Amino acid sequence: MTAGAPHVLDNPALASLTGPHAHFAEKRGRVLRYPVDVSPWLAMPDAPDAGDWADLAALAGPGAEVPLTAYAGQLPVGWEITFHVEGVQLVDDGLTTAPDPEAVRLGPADVPEILDLIERTRPGPFLPRTIEMGTYLGIRRDGALVAMAGERLHPPGWTEISAVCTDPAVRGQGLATRLILAVAHGIRERGETPFLHTGAQNTGAIRLYESLGFRLRRTTAFLAARVPERLPEAVS
Repeated sequence: MTAGAPHVLDNPALASLTGPHAHFAEKRGRVLRYPVDVSPWLAMPDAPDAGDWADLAALAGPGAEVPLTAYAGQLPVGWEITFHVEGVQLVDDGLTTAPDPEAVRLGPADVPEILDLIERTRPGPFLPRTIEMGTYLGIRRDGALVAMAGERLHPPGWTEISAVCTDPAVRGQGLATRLILAVAHGIRERGETPFLHTGAQNTGAIRLYESLGFRLRRTTAFLAARVPERLPEAVS
């Protein structure tokens, strides 16, 4: 790769939706998104022009709130930022991965339980069809799902670990660590490299990830903006 060339992880949703996750892509012009019941992630070009913003508005609809993670430029007139949290992106830099004998593969039949665990632990968005994005593993105790982790974005050669969560009643037992390493093991077995995102203020999680063998690759921001109810008239 030449110096200064973009990396697939600089715009991971775009790399996913034009690569291994292209079968999910809903597209208008150069703007792509996952179906709204799969993931809130959408992908803009690295340097969107006025036409791209118009396509995004048409795809999302007037007044819709859209995520703009990884976008660092100015918003067009009329667009309003509704959410802004600083984040970090970490990549595998020496994980000691291993399958976990207690982990079970989760599927569509487990989604109601998954959504209940997500509601109680708030690791980030998980929708009815998010399970289709990759492998999700869980640990059960007395039949109940108490911890999980899985795969989300899938740029070529990379897979994001996401939805890492543990029921408060069983925290402190290392279940999240075990699941992270088990999911990472499956990613490595495919010849790919694990990565993940978290909030920059989530210092406890960052320390855990770094202790496991992740390293900080870049800072980013998790943004959302509201589509104007009426777009400015184009100037001829």
